[in-house]
Amino acid sequence: MIPDLRAAQIERLKEQVSGLTERLAVRDEQIGALTDFRERALSQIAAQRMEIERLRDAFAALSNVRALPNSSRTSAPYGSCS
Repeated sequence: MIPDLRAAQIERLKEQVSGLTERLAVRDEQIGALTDFRERALSQIAAQRMEIERLRDAFAALSNVRALPNSSRTSAPYGSCS
């Protein structure tokens, strides 16, 4: 019995479409998760910046906040500017 080549091709293409649809769904899910992560990270950065500005303003206002002495013997943690 000779299989119908067109039917075999149609079946193969249906399987291929199904696989690509699944990959697309996974990719969309990953993009959504990364977008959420990015939004949270930007929100945290904004909050940290506001806190830094608040602390700088408090220091500039000569309140009861004292500056820490600079020590040349210690090194800054990895990734921070010294």
